[in-house]
Amino acid sequence: MPAAKPPPIAVADKLFAEGMTALQEGGIERALELFSGAWKEKPGHAGVAREFDGAVLALKKNGDAAYTLGKWEDAGKRWMGALRFINHPAANSRGYPFPRRELRAQVDRLTAALTEKALTEYRRGEVSAAIADWKTILSYDPGNEEAARSLETATKQLETLKKMPPGK
Repeated sequence: MPAAKPPPIAVADKLFAEGMTALQEGGIERALELFSGAWKEKPGHAGVAREFDGAVLALKKNGDAAYTLGKWEDAGKRWMGALRFINHPAANSRGYPFPRRELRAQVDRLTAALTEKALTEYRRGEVSAAIADWKTILSYDPGNEEAARSLETATKQLETLKKMPPGK
């Protein structure tokens, strides 16, 4: 008699299990993406309902820690990730110790500080340093038009400077 096949694992449960693995490996944002997929397959998924908020809070906390360490790009990326998931149907954001607008304000303050730093560097002729700051902003906020325009201008200027003969 052939052995009975185990029942197939539901897509939502598979996504949730992969999300838990990602979470255990420190991939909080990846876990939230997988949890979102599981929720889409099975709205109200018990495991996602249990784990989602903790993952969003951990992502925000990691952003805070990165900011404290002066790792602006990591802070921006983690805060933007938390912003992306805070309004997800699986999130119970009313229970969060911070409102969405406060998190958005943190990102905006980081962007303003990096923009000011980049402009100061640019005015001092430190074009490469300014370019690095604008790239940092775009790494966590790819839609930031001001940073994109400034980066384009500074990059063109740097290209021009490199073409000039020394001593000019």
